[in-house]
Parts: sequence; C-alpha cells; structure tokens
Amino acid sequence: MADTFQFDLVSPESRLASGQATAVRIPGADGDMTAMPDHAPTVTTLRPGILTVEMDGGAQEFVVLGGFAQITADSATVLADEAYAKSDASKDVLQERIAAAQAAQSDKEGPEADVAAKIVADLEHLLEDMV
Repeated sequence: MADTFQFDLVSPESRLASGQATAVRIPGADGDMTAMPDHAPTVTTLRPGILTVEMDGGAQEFVVLGGFAQITADSATVLADEAYAKSDASKDVLQERIAAAQAAQSDKEGPEADVAAKIVADLEHLLEDMV
C-alpha cells in the first residue's frame, strides 16, 4: 500500500493545490468521505463545504461550492465550480451565494425545490463553520 497519492484541486480560476497527499476529506453530495491511497475508483459530486487535504507540511482547508471529485487508487482530482483557501474565503461572498440560492429556490417546485433547499442549507451550514 502506498503512503501517499497525487492530489489536485482546480477551479476555473486557478490550481489551488497539487502534490502528494496522505488523505483528502471531501464534502460529497451524498455525505462526507475521505480518500486515501489505494481508494476504490469513485466519482462524486460536491456540495458546498470544507475540503481538507493532508500533505507534507500539515493540513490545508479549502471552501468548495460545488463541482465533482474523481478518486482512483493513486490520485484524487477535485474540479470545483468555485473554491478558495479557507483563510481567503469571505463571509460576504457566502452570504451573496445564500441569497442567490434562496432566490433560485423560490422559483422551484417539487423535487427541484428540495434540491435547492439542500443547497441553501449547505451554504448556511458552511457560513456557520466560517465563524
């Protein structure tokens, strides 16, 4: 079993992290998960949350606002719709995302309204984690 695996976190704006990691905690749409070396191949969508990667030099935390992760035995690649280092994340930006999600939620009905409500709840929980 390998001790590390390749990790990459990219968003449309930039590559936020790349290197050898021992573990990556991912806010998956169906629940949080931890990817480690020799993980079974998996693809998951992301919900708004905190992604934590353990690399040489300690743990790094990032705010992700959607996207997906592809995990294999020797790598984890996270393609985020929007992502920031947690230290750079702004509560004002999250509040704007919550307001936009609430507005979108009001236009939905049935199952789509449930999905929109989940996104609002995830964003609100993320904002609480930032305090």
